[in-house]
Amino acid sequence: MKWNAPLTIARYTVLEAVHNRFGVLLALVMLCGFLGAQFVGALAITESRQVQVALLGAFLRLSLVFVVGLFVITSVAREFNDKIVELMFSLPLPRAGYYLGKLLGYGTVAVLAAVPALLLTLLFTEPAGALLWGLSLMLELLLCVAVALLFSFAFTQVTLAFTLFSGFYLLSRAIEAIRLMAEHPVSPGPGHQWIAGLVEAIAFLLPDLDRFGRGDWLTYPGFFWTDLASAGIQTFLYLGLLTGVALFDLYRRNL
Repeated sequence: MKWNAPLTIARYTVLEAVHNRFGVLLALVMLCGFLGAQFVGALAITESRQVQVALLGAFLRLSLVFVVGLFVITSVAREFNDKIVELMFSLPLPRAGYYLGKLLGYGTVAVLAAVPALLLTLLFTEPAGALLWGLSLMLELLLCVAVALLFSFAFTQVTLAFTLFSGFYLLSRAIEAIRLMAEHPVSPGPGHQWIAGLVEAIAFLLPDLDRFGRGDWLTYPGFFWTDLASAGIQTFLYLGLLTGVALFDLYRRNL
């Protein structure tokens, strides 16, 4: 497969984000995060800088995930509604080329969206902690782009796709805590082993997003590069898996 077409699709996907004022929305998120951090810092009695950067990191992480996810889902839905997807598939272009072009374009937007968040955290923490957190955020956003693309192509309705995307993300964030509660319940019942086994199976299928963008990287910076390597391995494994599932769905559909 030649890469000229996917790269062109990726370029126009990035230009779409520019034309849709995605940068303005990103600036508003950064401004809200900065003002919120300043307000919280004024209220904190001790360790105000740690409280500021912890809440700032949590806000930016959650906001960027849902902003990027919603952008991907609405963009793909618009292309389906405007029959652009059908037009692209009528051209001598493999469906894999179209999908990879969109993945590359949205992935570029996601990585660029994480840069101002990284720079903003530099105002409140050491460079090593901000860099580690920022790189981890980029990996998490790349994974979220793949998830959003999968649900966008499988379910072209914005509400359904975004609901499934949100559920997937929140469950992946909380799965480790759910595992602990299932393994060590306060009062074990007769179905305890079955529930624990079901939770374990779900945890095996989902990425452990609790290992991404950890707050302690910002509050007490240190050398946690092995954690970043683990997050990177997870990201690229799930990128391959989600891409395979999305392409299987695309090729089996009659568009």
